[in-house]
Amino acid sequence: MAQTDLTGRIAVVTGAARGLGRAYAQGLAKAGATVVALDLSDCSDTLRDIETNGGRAFSRRCDVGDMTSCRAAADDALTRLGRVDVLVNNAALFATLKSGRFDTIAEDDWASCMRVNVTGVWNCCRAFVPPMRERGGSVVNISSLAATYGLPNALHYTTSKAAVIGLTRGLARELGRFNIRVNAVAPAVVETDGMSQFFGEKKEDAVKAIVSGQSIRRVLTTDDLVGTILYLASDASSMVTGQTIAVDGGTVSL
Repeated sequence: MAQTDLTGRIAVVTGAARGLGRAYAQGLAKAGATVVALDLSDCSDTLRDIETNGGRAFSRRCDVGDMTSCRAAADDALTRLGRVDVLVNNAALFATLKSGRFDTIAEDDWASCMRVNVTGVWNCCRAFVPPMRERGGSVVNISSLAATYGLPNALHYTTSKAAVIGLTRGLARELGRFNIRVNAVAPAVVETDGMSQFFGEKKEDAVKAIVSGQSIRRVLTTDDLVGTILYLASDASSMVTGQTIAVDGGTVSL
């Protein structure tokens, strides 16, 4: 049996309707996990792809910034499936954020970014991690190159993703005695609709600037991230916790 085989595991993925979240959900299902796909948007396309390929999944609406919504999703998953083994905290505000100088960011935009990107991770951990204490498990938080290198004109996003790394390290210390591992993944720019939406007409120049700093000089695709998620979700990383893995073509060394 391959070390990244997840047969029999239950994996929760937030922000699973499109982009990276959808790719993570599909990858976990192909590795054998039953996937709980959570999003504010409809996850029908994600479920259809998983089921077409012989996998198992169900979805429900969840606002990660609302603790009541997170607890309801956790209760539903536990009622249906009995436990949760893997939590991938992927949901985040990015595509719809307005870029600009740090002193022009609207307070409401800053607050919304923190609500989803930081409080959302905390909420999902509060909802889904306590039931893991009996059996152990893996939490994978999605950070960003924005945090490890710095993304100008997006201080709200950069700060939120840096907070995810701190949250990951602190939670790993707390949960190790329960055999719960907590790690983060920090991707560079990934070719998704959300990336195109965020950069808009500046996309070409932004991508060139980012890729020029990489050792492997091409834009990442969603497939480039799935292997790292499977590694951290599975027994292949059984003694890895509190780490941030940069999947950025060699831009930074953590």
